[in-house]
Amino acid sequence: MGERSVGVVVVGALGRMGERVRAALAEAPGAHLHAALEASGHPGIGRKLEGGLVVGADVTAALHDADVAIDFSVPGSTLALLRAAAAARVACVVGTTGFTGAQRDEIRALAAKISIVHAPNFSVAVNVLAHLVAEAARLLGPGYDAEIVELHHAAKRDAPSGTALALAEAIAGARGETLRERGVFVREGDTGPRPTGAIGVQALRGGDNPGEHTVMFLGAGERLELVHRAATRDHFARGAVRAACWVAGRAPGLYEMREVLGLSR
Repeated sequence: MGERSVGVVVVGALGRMGERVRAALAEAPGAHLHAALEASGHPGIGRKLEGGLVVGADVTAALHDADVAIDFSVPGSTLALLRAAAAARVACVVGTTGFTGAQRDEIRALAAKISIVHAPNFSVAVNVLAHLVAEAARLLGPGYDAEIVELHHAAKRDAPSGTALALAEAIAGARGETLRERGVFVREGDTGPRPTGAIGVQALRGGDNPGEHTVMFLGAGERLELVHRAATRDHFARGAVRAACWVAGRAPGLYEMREVLGLSR
């Protein structure tokens, strides 16, 4: 007898990411679509999907007998899902960004009840990039200035992106510092000389770009660039499904994608 297939609830199943997650589930040998959720009042409620499943809005019903829920939405919606999942003891994979400090505290509290993988980016390549960025910062040392430029589609609500912030935090952590101490997110007017040790992050928005991130280490007479460019959302979806299979049945806790992939700090 083969291993049991992981039953996955897809939140926002008819949205851009939801559709790609459903497609990734259709190709995943160890997981399947358990339920499809949309917001109450969505015109797609009642639509029949693959396997005869019907798109619904009842979170409690969708989570019944599920193993994992995958959510790429907005902070308020994600927190409501996490509260319901904690009550139902269903693990969660969360790709939502833009949480406030208080909201992040609530996520940590909910992770005492269920296992949660929360990542700003589920691309395997982007998570490898973060690993390489930390190594570069450590090996190059403080003599190289760090700058990050990110580009996303015009509809993205938060800036800088969660991925850009994670890359900046990787640099700060490798230097034994914090992003709160070193982050520079706005430059305008007479800013004076660049502060020593600053980590600059600039956000660009436009078109339908799924996401680009360029990390630059600028030294005297040379520059090292580490770049990731996304052409589709498929790799985000495949990574989220991989995380769902990994987190199903795991002990309560707040996990990162690096743990899913076995990447060390």
